[in-house]
Amino acid sequence: MALSLAPYLMMNGTTEEAINFYEEALGAKVAFKQTFGEMPADPNFPLPEEAKGLISHAMVKIGDSDLMFSDNFPGQSSQQGDQITICITSDDKEKSTKIFESLSQGGQVKMPLQDTFFSPAYGIVTDKFGITFQIFTEGKM
Repeated sequence: MALSLAPYLMMNGTTEEAINFYEEALGAKVAFKQTFGEMPADPNFPLPEEAKGLISHAMVKIGDSDLMFSDNFPGQSSQQGDQITICITSDDKEKSTKIFESLSQGGQVKMPLQDTFFSPAYGIVTDKFGITFQIFTEGKM
């Protein structure tokens, strides 16, 4: 069972600028980049026009390391100190569920672990120490 952790930067509309900066400053190479407008439409949650050009998810490679990004959805924001989360990637839904439940003990679930268009089990939880984790299960794209 593979398991990896990567920093995940939550930006207030500056993801594209940050990626360009890290390409120049650190030699980062874009491995993946998708805007909210490129995601599958959900009729239950219409996408505001101002969100369409924002980055919903991006990953860059810096040497052997991954650095992930996204812009906050309109109406949400990150403040200094909470814009960096840790993304735990697993290839096993059962393991992801166990990790999510463990981190939830005494913490706060920000997004329940659920099936999404990009993952069979994805959720966000802040643990009892105030550290926010994104649990991502590989499998569905």
